[in-house]
Amino acid sequence: MLNHYEAVFILTPVLSDAQMKEAVEKFKTVVTDNGGTITNEENWGMRKLAYPIQKKSTGFYTLLQFDAEPSLIATLETQFRRDERVLRFLTFRLDKYAYEYAEKRKNTKSQPKEVKEGKAKEEVKVEKQESEKQED
Repeated sequence: MLNHYEAVFILTPVLSDAQMKEAVEKFKTVVTDNGGTITNEENWGMRKLAYPIQKKSTGFYTLLQFDAEPSLIATLETQFRRDERVLRFLTFRLDKYAYEYAEKRKNTKSQPKEVKEGKAKEEVKVEKQESEKQED
């Protein structure tokens, strides 16, 4: 049975852009080679860490959402542990509420900014029209 998973990992900040992308591709390949399908990938970029890890105060954050068999997680986490470029990682199974939230978040991120702002303006117009009708 396939479950929905989310994995966030932090790569060391000393990597070049190409090295960082290559590390992300490696983990995506681990997922796909073991029967998983990647549903979403987000590169959150360089961020400050809450506390120093291996004397580093920043790291490259990446989020992978994927559907896979539970047995894949052990393989993936072994790869995270073996790779010296990974400072920290967290993999968890999404329950139905977290999955719904992730899908909604993914869909709003994929829309262009103008569309989101346009929707907001339309909603304000509709609310104004409704309030004017109620006043009449």
